[in-house]
Amino acid sequence: MRRPEQLTDTERKCLDDLCARSPVLATTTEYARRLAIISRERHNEHLAFEVWLADVRLDGQRELRTLAGGMRRDRAAILSALTTTHAPGAVEGNVTRIKLLKRQMYGRANFDLLRRRILLSA
Repeated sequence: MRRPEQLTDTERKCLDDLCARSPVLATTTEYARRLAIISRERHNEHLAFEVWLADVRLDGQRELRTLAGGMRRDRAAILSALTTTHAPGAVEGNVTRIKLLKRQMYGRANFDLLRRRILLSA
């Protein structure tokens, strides 16, 4: 699902051929591209996301409607992710560090020593 301009000529030709053979695939590809643009560019994300949900709801594809239904239930979390400029990189880095320490300590000591090692390594 790379950007269309980043596809090679062969990939673009294959995708165009598949979309020509299957209107369902062409529609799904278009919805996926629109959702990628919404998440990538974040211009008027509330309105664009709501329009995307409405378009999918009106479409006849059951799988896309199911996806949109789940996204509608998680609307607050999705809109928060689209509008927040903070990245979860720092948290993920700490989680990875703690998991590494936990694996190194496996079977060697109790929780108190693991806790102390995590606190001292920060």
